[in-house]
Amino acid sequence: MQTETLAVRCVDLPLASGEVMVADGIEGEDPQVFPRSGTSLLLRGELRRRGFHVRSGPLRATGTATSGDPVLHLARCTPPGAGKQVLGAVTAPGDETAAAAVRDVFGQLEAAFRPRTVLLASPRSFCAGVDRAIEIVERVLADRGSPVYVRKQIVHNIHVVRSLERRGAVFVDDLDEVPAGATLVFSAHGVSPEVREHADARRLDVIDATCPLVTKVHAEARRFAQHGDTVVFIGHAGHEETEGTLGEAPDNMVLVESVADVEALRVPDPDRVSYLTQTTLAVDETAGIVAALTERFPALRAPRSEDICYATTNRQEALRAVAADSDLVLVVGSVNSSNSQRLVELSTRQGISAQLIDDASEIDPAHLREAAVVGLTAGASAPPELVEEVVDVLAGLGAVTVKEREVIQENVHFALPRAVRAR
Repeated sequence: MQTETLAVRCVDLPLASGEVMVADGIEGEDPQVFPRSGTSLLLRGELRRRGFHVRSGPLRATGTATSGDPVLHLARCTPPGAGKQVLGAVTAPGDETAAAAVRDVFGQLEAAFRPRTVLLASPRSFCAGVDRAIEIVERVLADRGSPVYVRKQIVHNIHVVRSLERRGAVFVDDLDEVPAGATLVFSAHGVSPEVREHADARRLDVIDATCPLVTKVHAEARRFAQHGDTVVFIGHAGHEETEGTLGEAPDNMVLVESVADVEALRVPDPDRVSYLTQTTLAVDETAGIVAALTERFPALRAPRSEDICYATTNRQEALRAVAADSDLVLVVGSVNSSNSQRLVELSTRQGISAQLIDDASEIDPAHLREAAVVGLTAGASAPPELVEEVVDVLAGLGAVTVKEREVIQENVHFALPRAVRAR
């Protein structure tokens, strides 16, 4: 990679120490224009992780600068099969810390240049419950205008949340933040009866976007509790789905997260025990916990059908189909997405390094250095266009061959709530 540092006079570009401008394009007196490159996204992301305030956009250089003007750092390269690229980053005059960081990231990107294969796991990205929840909020916004309040994140993905916020959705943690009588949407993860009662007391116009598969688990919790069982719920403490389900029968339900929790469990009547699970758990780990429960409580009653949802199961099976042949697995999804986290853990258990990324800017270039084959998937709440963005960014580092491995076709669809359909 050929690198150079130019003193330039830039138009309307005041930079302070610790700030970096990553150029999407550069135009100068001797016109040199280049399009936004996927590698610039990696450059921005890595600089942010190093603590710099990063801006981006087109840059116009207007001539030779004085010592008090910004410094333009250029890297010219031709990744194998990717065509010529120019990366540009501007630092404040005298900010050697930022300048050194830019040069170091240039070097990381150069080390990652190589042809590679991308194995796309299929199914990936949105499931029927996520599609339904997002459509509910979109329809309510279109019909009623903003603001429309949503309890918690409608689904666990920051890009989805930000997109809906731009359209007028307001996400709240506490119902007391919602004006009395306003429209409120319950998220796809479900809520407890206590939350519903609170909404009724505040005269909120509630539209329920709870995934039907979560609603099914809630119904099972009530049925088992009415039977007099101790209902063991296998899930993750603090997750909204767990809190909502436990709230269906708080006096009859206990939470376990591991085999160790099962071993420590004490119940009033060992012959009256049943179990349910969070819908987004790892299938293999959950099987081990269920086996431990069965050993301790031979009369254990199971749900009428599997609680771990079809989308979680399918995405885990699809990842198995690509992970073993990959040098690195990238999982697109937010950190609070349970099903996305389980995909990372599944890959790690198979001995394959995995990184959870909200989008392509979070890819660590150092992870790509030895990765000739990249497995790529996305959690059930991650938009599919973010997967396409990752492929585009990898293509900026060298020729990419994309191979999709489909384990099953999904054709599940959930009807919208009547209140939304009627409008």
